[in-house]
Amino acid sequence: MENLLLNIKIDVPAGCYLKHPESSALGKKILTHSIILINDIGFENFNFKKLGAIINSNESSIYRYFESKHKLLIYLTSWYWGWIEYQMVIETHSLNNDEDRLKKAIDVLTRETKEVNIYTHINKILLTNIVINENSKSFLTKDVDTANKEGVFMPYKRVIKRFSSMIAAYCPTYEYPLSLASTVVQGALHQQFVKAHFKTITNFDKTHTPSQFFTDIIIKTLQHGK
Repeated sequence: MENLLLNIKIDVPAGCYLKHPESSALGKKILTHSIILINDIGFENFNFKKLGAIINSNESSIYRYFESKHKLLIYLTSWYWGWIEYQMVIETHSLNNDEDRLKKAIDVLTRETKEVNIYTHINKILLTNIVINENSKSFLTKDVDTANKEGVFMPYKRVIKRFSSMIAAYCPTYEYPLSLASTVVQGALHQQFVKAHFKTITNFDKTHTPSQFFTDIIIKTLQHGK
């Protein structure tokens, strides 16, 4: 699996950045340390001045790559969804049974992130934490419709549409595959948040996981409709 992933390139919409951060050592350094810093202090407390102090670069150099910290957050969350999409494609490609493909997709969307030695300038465990805690801030803004027209949320939307197609393949008569897919994608992030921060209102522990929960609820829902 890791050898296959070495050959991929995560495609992030051009509207997220001014200069592609993957194109230079400084750009990659910005990604590496922004992930660490946002995970450490939160998006609200993060700014380019603090990031510049850590990477020994002035703010103006960072602004050459991103016009705002919000665009940086969109880049990071878009990269995450692109990474999720690649995992869905690779891990379901060889599965011919619709139920097996659907269950594997649910697992990819809801499982705990494990670090692998690919894209070493991007810590995927920390990035997952950021998406769990900050993802909604990338689109819950007054400018969401404009940003959407610019295509910056395409990786996120592709994940939902790909997952929706697997739901429809498993149960063609189900009337709400897109709604179910988007609910599961957002619900998985919410449940991971609850698991980490509101332990008294969740059933998840070392033996019960969000993957088990969403597999149970989705399969039972779709089997009822067959």
